[in-house]
Amino acid sequence: MAITKQRKDELVQVYGDLLGQATGIVVTEYRNITVAQVNQIREKLRDVQGAYVVTKNTLFQIALKNAGWPVQEDLYAGPTAVVFGAANFPQVAKTTVGFLKDFEGLVTIKGGIMAGQTLTAHQVDVVSNLPSLDELRAQLAGLLVQPATGLVSVLNAAVAGVPQVLQAYVSKHEAA
Repeated sequence: MAITKQRKDELVQVYGDLLGQATGIVVTEYRNITVAQVNQIREKLRDVQGAYVVTKNTLFQIALKNAGWPVQEDLYAGPTAVVFGAANFPQVAKTTVGFLKDFEGLVTIKGGIMAGQTLTAHQVDVVSNLPSLDELRAQLAGLLVQPATGLVSVLNAAVAGVPQVLQAYVSKHEAA
């Protein structure tokens, strides 16, 4: 059944809105996947501010062009679903790679886009191994706190050492 021009325009608008909120996307190919399995994937991605959308390839390419995203046409052949990552793309990529293990043979990564760069399937896997935004913040906070902790330790040792030196001095003079 053919899609009306109005419905096509609506889909391009929906894809454009999703791209406007996305920091990156993962392009997947799906085969023989059930609606229940798609809903499982969507639920997992919702937890990390991601969305899994089955797309019409030509309409999605139009939306990419309209949004100023790069278009690599070979990614959009066959049954395609796109994972949109809103706030924390590495976490979304990690979740995507994780559910691929659960649905092996049903969903495969074809590539992706992050920061205006087209990614291969291998590069998406590498991005999925990056620390999440919260983990990066914790590491940064640790780096900032570490020198202060060292300074406090040195000052505490110096302050604790003064009474010990005085006690040794007193003990030495009492013995003499």
